Amino acid sequence: MLEHYIRPAYQRILVDPLAQSLARYTRVSANQLTLFSGVLAPFILLALWFHHPAVALGFLLLSGYLDTLDGTLARFRSETSEQGSVLDIVCDRVVELSVFLGLYLYAPDTRALACLAMLGSSYLCITSFLVVGIFTQNESQKSFHYSPGLMERGEAFIFFVLMIAAPFLFQPLAWAYTLLVLWTAGYRVYEFMVAN
Repeated sequence: MLEHYIRPAYQRILVDPLAQSLARYTRVSANQLTLFSGVLAPFILLALWFHHPAVALGFLLLSGYLDTLDGTLARFRSETSEQGSVLDIVCDRVVELSVFLGLYLYAPDTRALACLAMLGSSYLCITSFLVVGIFTQNESQKSFHYSPGLMERGEAFIFFVLMIAAPFLFQPLAWAYTLLVLWTAGYRVYEFMVAN
């Protein structure tokens, strides 16, 4: 939802110039960037586990930046592919899982239920996204039907940044995340049922 408003300026200022340079002057592939964004995931988890939130935040921000850079590089080189899309989606989930586990390991005695709720709500939201996508004709430029919602990757990323940067706000942020993700999943299914 926020991506619709923020992404154009972010893309123009921070992503396109580097992607153009990479496309023109290097042999770095979009899939290599995607893999590197995924390889950073365990470092996020470990940094949180050992109580280095600033380090975890740095790895998360770099991973997120690479996640926006990879697709842009692929488009600039006209090398978008279904394989790249699959790799991107899987690496996104690896990073998210690492964040959830890292947030849990930061303080397992007090965060277990909230982390389980966040993970469960994300699982239901991804399920609603996939199921609605199966039965909805794709009319976008993506390789699959994209069903936007209140909580998308950009919003989740903002929540992750806040939970890492402000550990004292973890509980209210975690429960807000869970409720917003559940609302997104429920509303997506509701919209599909009404439309069909």
